[in-house]
Amino acid sequence: MSDALTKLAEAAGLVTQWRDFRNEARTVGADTLRAILDAMELPCASPAQIHESLARVEQERRRELPSLITAIEKEPITLPDGQQLPGMAQVGYHALSIGDREITLAVAPRRALGPRAFGADRKLFGIAAQLYSLRRKGDGGIGDFTALAELARRAAPRGADAIAVSPVHALFAAQLDRFSPYAPSSRLFLNALHADPAAILGPRPVQGVIDALGIGPELQHLEQLELVDWPAAGRARQTLLRGLYDELKRGILGKSSRSIAARDFADFKRTGGEALADHARFEAIHAHQLNIGGPWNWRDWPGGLDDARSDAVREFAKQYADEVDFHLFKQWLADRGLAKAQAIARASGMAIGLVSDLAVGTDGGGSHAWSRRHDFLVGLSVGAPPDEMNLQGQSWGLTTFSPRALTQHGYAPFLEMLRAALRHAGGMRIDHVLGLNRLWLVPEGASATDGAYLKYPLRDLLRLIALESVLHRALIIGEDLGTVPEGFQDTLAEAGLLGMRVLWFEREHGLFRDPSRWSPDAVAMTSTHDVPPVARWWKEQEEDDRRALWAAFRHAGLVQSEPPPRESPQSAVDAALRFVARTPSRLAMLPLEDVVGLDERPNVPGTTDEHPNWRRRLPRAVDTLLETPEVSSRLDAVRIERGRS
Repeated sequence: MSDALTKLAEAAGLVTQWRDFRNEARTVGADTLRAILDAMELPCASPAQIHESLARVEQERRRELPSLITAIEKEPITLPDGQQLPGMAQVGYHALSIGDREITLAVAPRRALGPRAFGADRKLFGIAAQLYSLRRKGDGGIGDFTALAELARRAAPRGADAIAVSPVHALFAAQLDRFSPYAPSSRLFLNALHADPAAILGPRPVQGVIDALGIGPELQHLEQLELVDWPAAGRARQTLLRGLYDELKRGILGKSSRSIAARDFADFKRTGGEALADHARFEAIHAHQLNIGGPWNWRDWPGGLDDARSDAVREFAKQYADEVDFHLFKQWLADRGLAKAQAIARASGMAIGLVSDLAVGTDGGGSHAWSRRHDFLVGLSVGAPPDEMNLQGQSWGLTTFSPRALTQHGYAPFLEMLRAALRHAGGMRIDHVLGLNRLWLVPEGASATDGAYLKYPLRDLLRLIALESVLHRALIIGEDLGTVPEGFQDTLAEAGLLGMRVLWFEREHGLFRDPSRWSPDAVAMTSTHDVPPVARWWKEQEEDDRRALWAAFRHAGLVQSEPPPRESPQSAVDAALRFVARTPSRLAMLPLEDVVGLDERPNVPGTTDEHPNWRRRLPRAVDTLLETPEVSSRLDAVRIERGRS
């Protein structure tokens, strides 16, 4: 490897030498560096290209004024040239004129909005739900925003102040077998399969279309299944939505300009701007390509369709305007449905309401990467280096923003994504929050061991998150589980981001940590979607582990009896919920699987067909789910432990 290539890589933010989990020194290979630099649009195939790219990076670094500068309220503002300006007390985005240039000054608060802003000094709790798993009469086999609203309406009187929900990002409308909520096509828009058209258009026209299409029996069948049949339920939902679109286009949306729905749909399309139009065009082109046997990935689309700004795309949008408009219609229904769910959550008494989940990346073949290809590291996958749990490392098949593009464009792509996630929420969970600092990136087709760390502008990203948190009045949770660099959690806490503490990982010297010793600056949880719920853990663990957990419950004064047998975990579930609720954490978030006492988790990492990942539905409808004696008793106990009568 040439010294020049190494110099270019390090100047671009790549870590060329690092230590693995065994503390052994590692040097990143030249092929890996070249692949990542190419994805960052820094050509390096020859000495001349390396020289030119290095000069470009150094010129960007010396640039006197970037288009956006971050600062902290009331603190002096230091410009890149060393000049200092007096601090500003008003947080927000300000236009700053320097000479003949105008830049954006993002003045952030010292900390993101925390739980105290929602509950004064009281300890809050919420429920975490997998949206697709929620049941209600008439849902057609997939949990939707109306079920989410009903869950919030039922949980609020039980003391819950939040409902954390699995990602609702847009997936692939033309490929219904791609249903992982953490592998979206775009993080800017929504999965329209979660839309309940009756909530927006009224039940009568929806039932009329169902009857006319004759899909009622199929919807009822899908509704009764224990697992979500994503392809079948997705087709049925799309058929219904298409029938509604055709009917309403001929009626309300087409002829009556005075219609509230027509005006609102038109407003939605107008305010959605280019980004919304791009997503709808992608959906239409993607479906067309698959229908004619064309390539799945937009990078292989012919005739200029791979370029969102091409004449070919504009011509396609004109020729298939009705198809594009249909996808806009679906996004409108989904957006208004999610907004209604948040409004109902807050009106029901929840201090926070919905907490959205922001996936760590997007599928490189999706609409976001297609429409903003120069913002993304196309051809690279986010993952993790080898560790004790996975000696082969991990490659998740997701791409993400280029840090170079973020700084060049004044962080506009990052801010657009944050605002989409906070649009209808009182909080946001950032998946793999370590990615704000650095990400392990794997070239396409390479082994996960042949990756490299790429640094991100952590300080600016945290400041922008804090600013958007205050502007949207939303708290921020950072998923900081796993191997975390020393000091990183302190950095998150200083910025006001809440970490996550999960019962199974809170141990000291092999013993479960007493509730009083849990961090107040993190969300306390019994489990997550990737680890066993309490009932399953109790059934699977050896007797020593079960006795250790029960001893922690006894030491906390929660139980006096001997531990229950392996096959009877419900009293362990009761105690675990109270144990976590007793911590000083300002927010406890309890998965529905534990609240209900289920023994199956939503996802088993590393599996595909071996486990029904992202498919399992809850056993009862949301209008009765929290009303059973066992669940009611657990929620009452949690509310009391949280200091609320």
